[in-house]
Amino acid sequence: MSGTTLESPLKISEDAADLLFREARTANTFADEPVTEEQVQAIYDLIKWGPTSMNQQPLRIVLVRSPEARQRLVPLMAEGNQAKTLSAPLVAILAADLDFHEEFPKTFPHKPDARELFDGIDREPYARLNATLQIGYFILGVRAAGLAAGPMSGFDTEAVDREFFPDGRHRSLVVVNIGKPGENAWFPRSPRLDHDEVVTTV
Repeated sequence: MSGTTLESPLKISEDAADLLFREARTANTFADEPVTEEQVQAIYDLIKWGPTSMNQQPLRIVLVRSPEARQRLVPLMAEGNQAKTLSAPLVAILAADLDFHEEFPKTFPHKPDARELFDGIDREPYARLNATLQIGYFILGVRAAGLAAGPMSGFDTEAVDREFFPDGRHRSLVVVNIGKPGENAWFPRSPRLDHDEVVTTV
């Protein structure tokens, strides 16, 4: 019917959809504007609500702010990631805590014996899977704060673990540069697979 506007299947605004997904990009250069502790806390306080298996909360975040810490990290990055890691206003190392089950009395209180389920087994696959879910939420949280994220897997994970997680309890997964995008921040947009190439119904 003329003049009728069909309601979108999405329940967020077009602006929010653009901010989080359609117009959001991985930044490769950053402006000098700092990322504040208040912004980081707001990001975490939002993304902590994302679902995980059994409410596992293995994500651990190390904020690399000081020049000394930055100099420890940059040589461990792949060559193509070093300059942007050196210049980003904030860098976060996102890791999985292999002893996530120790937090179950707080995060899974309705099943008091849940912690025992993970005693004596290889917890790393569970930690990696659920921390990776949380990393996805973290990137969306950065975008929701009006910032750009530059997630990178190109680094020496074993060296980063030795340098930043010497207790052996954590496994680094992704390093993320965070800040306002700078000049020439974007590579050309790469295409995505269409719905019919991905989705089947049985």
